[in-house]
Amino acid sequence: MTPYDKIFENNQRWAEEQLRSDPEYFRKLSQSQQPDFLYIGCSDSRVPANQIMGLAPGDVFVHRNVANLVNNVDLNVMAVINYGVRQLDVKHIIVCGHYGCGGVQAAMQPKDLGILNPWLRNIRDVYRFHKQELDGLQDATQRFDRLVELNVLEQSINIIKTAAVQKSFLTRGFPTVHSWVFDMRNGIIKDLKLDFVQTLHNIQEVYDLTQE
Repeated sequence: MTPYDKIFENNQRWAEEQLRSDPEYFRKLSQSQQPDFLYIGCSDSRVPANQIMGLAPGDVFVHRNVANLVNNVDLNVMAVINYGVRQLDVKHIIVCGHYGCGGVQAAMQPKDLGILNPWLRNIRDVYRFHKQELDGLQDATQRFDRLVELNVLEQSINIIKTAAVQKSFLTRGFPTVHSWVFDMRNGIIKDLKLDFVQTLHNIQEVYDLTQE
């Protein structure tokens, strides 16, 4: 564990390294942000967004919470999506979960978890939607991994339900929504191959907010 005071030494060293490679680095970084990507991921400390994507500061607009949920009554994530789409003009929105997610694992336990109950209920609802498939998996690890994937897909659909995404895609052709899972056992990102256009078409039978 890094001591608290060590962080400031690390920061100083990092800043100096950036300036050695590019004397204009911080001047350019401070001007504005124009990221192509909005990343919605888990708060887990082992899954840093920029690093696993191989991208630099300024390339990714990031929101993280426990188990990478997109709840329509969570003003935090809704504000991030609206700002990313309508002000930053992001071209891609990524929901990235990870295998071994503690939030998903907790939601699989049939017990009262106190203040976590309303948050984890979103994942338990995903289990309920896909109960037949999940209960058909005899191996507990496979069931856990599959719920991680299904949760990512469901949260991606929740993004597609938003007016900001629907209206922007209709008028400008972006953003598109992607579903990923990071495997910390090997460092590889798995693309779940969400068909954004078809999913948008399907959900608009009920969730069409474009008024078109």
